Amino acid sequence: MSKFDDIRPYNDSEVRPVLDRILTNPELIQAVSSLRFPRLGKLLPWLINPIVSRVLKSQLAGVNSVYDLQMIVAKYMRKMITQRVSELTVSGIDKLEPGKSYVFVSNHRDIAMDPAFVNLVLNDNGLDTVRIAIGDNLLTKDYVSDLMRLNKSFIVNRSATAPREKLKAAKHLSAFIHHSVNEESSNIWIAQREGRAKDGLDKTNTAIVSMLALNRPKPQPFAEYVRELNIVPVSISYEWDPCDAAKAQELYAHQEHGEYEKDEHEDIASIAAGIAGEKGHVHVAFGDVLKADFENADQVAAEIDRQVWDNYVLHPSNHLAYKKLHAKKSTYPVSQKGEDFVAADYAVEEKLFEERLAHIPPAQRDIFLAAYANPIVSKELAEQDAQVEQ
Repeated sequence: MSKFDDIRPYNDSEVRPVLDRILTNPELIQAVSSLRFPRLGKLLPWLINPIVSRVLKSQLAGVNSVYDLQMIVAKYMRKMITQRVSELTVSGIDKLEPGKSYVFVSNHRDIAMDPAFVNLVLNDNGLDTVRIAIGDNLLTKDYVSDLMRLNKSFIVNRSATAPREKLKAAKHLSAFIHHSVNEESSNIWIAQREGRAKDGLDKTNTAIVSMLALNRPKPQPFAEYVRELNIVPVSISYEWDPCDAAKAQELYAHQEHGEYEKDEHEDIASIAAGIAGEKGHVHVAFGDVLKADFENADQVAAEIDRQVWDNYVLHPSNHLAYKKLHAKKSTYPVSQKGEDFVAADYAVEEKLFEERLAHIPPAQRDIFLAAYANPIVSKELAEQDAQVEQ
């Protein structure tokens, strides 16, 4: 038994038995039916579910490895992109070395799509896909846990409450990540903070960096251990967030009532919405490997923030929201088309933005706007900090 069996992804020998098990799970079949056929899945489950079950078994009949499964996932990703993404662009991929493994610390806007886009871009450029950190709070169903672990996800224990249990879980996770990178040459994807940045403010939680370093032997210098992990900041930007209205509603509830009570399977619904919703232009930016002589986790977190903000691609939606919220024009260029982004295109984007805003309750509109405007605010703050340092 591996000491990481409780959190690691499934390996090739486990793929077929796990698939055979979950393909008989009626909850999984109903979930797929509801996602693929929202109306018919609810109205005629007795008719749709058996069809979905047969199709799934047929499509997955030849899957006997993690790679086989991920190629099927990639096929569906590409189909989704043709329907829901106007353009997928990437920068910084040329800085990654084939055969070298990295810890990608990413900003976090969408539960499933963030690592999925990173995976697709890596695979299309001949690089290995990532092992994905996923909180156990999302694994509300056994079949969900199985599906995630089949797709190279590993489990982050967020259910531990006692301080000793939390520390033990964090050390275990830290050891697994270091082992993955340095012993198994596996890439890692982990969000820069727990939970999505629903307010659009991408900020690294220093506790994430501290966790990464918990496995460091006491005699080893902190900076040396950080370099061993090959940490690369990743910045993902969406022109449109499929969950923007839901995020605004949640943040408004916190603002007005001090709390927000999630439905039991709300996160799963968010995953479905993120996959099915319109995203417009999506950009994935890979930063530089962290190699400086960092003295502590705060310095590492600050550098991750700097790179995430600096590499974030601004869309017309960001500029339109910033102008409405702050009553002034952003000094940053529209990055989507650069100098080729003509006024006529901007007019189309503004119409789409106004239509989206019209569906948001008036009391929640400032929150909605802030989520799109805040990447510009972050860039402004970063520039101010740089000027102070000079």
